[in-house]
Amino acid sequence: MRTRVKICGITRTEDAMAAINAGADAIGLVFYPPSPRAVTLAQAVDIVRDLPPFITVVGLFVNPAFDELSELLQKVRLDLIQFHGDETPAMCESHDRPYIKAVRMRQEVDLLDLDKQFSSAAGLLLDSYQKGIPGGTGETFAWDRIPAEMRNRIILAGGLSAENVERAIRRIGPYAVDVSGGVEREKGIKDPAKITAFMRGVKCANRETD
Repeated sequence: MRTRVKICGITRTEDAMAAINAGADAIGLVFYPPSPRAVTLAQAVDIVRDLPPFITVVGLFVNPAFDELSELLQKVRLDLIQFHGDETPAMCESHDRPYIKAVRMRQEVDLLDLDKQFSSAAGLLLDSYQKGIPGGTGETFAWDRIPAEMRNRIILAGGLSAENVERAIRRIGPYAVDVSGGVEREKGIKDPAKITAFMRGVKCANRETD
């Protein structure tokens, strides 16, 4: 099965189109103001307006207030919600929208238990843990911590780049990979050449695993 790709931290329409033209399946919009990749509602509406069909738009949130998220969902097209904070399963399910739950890979994390807790999630996104930073650390984690039996539900994130994505896919076989900083020219600004190189790595890995 082909590994899907999400390019996260999109802040400009031209970056969204560069990702899509290179073959990405999804783009991620960050609705977390402290992040250097955060977008405003107006930015999000502009980016989404011109997207071609069959591209999944993912909105990333960190412990959002229920009313604020509900209002935003009415104003901008989001196909999938990515919860990146301490949200409970009930909170994630409360907006009647498909969601993925991000997991910061602390040493004590029990992925099999979390997979049961968040069985309603479309998948679990695994990111590196760094104290005080919800995501986008630019660091990898020990991939061998991922149980083999749940890898088809995993979106692998954390420090991926053109240099390591092929190796990651061959080793783990995740359902999808997620990249942000690894394809940037500077924080919040993507580099089309890095996106193309990243997608080339994904395609090479998929050819080897077919």
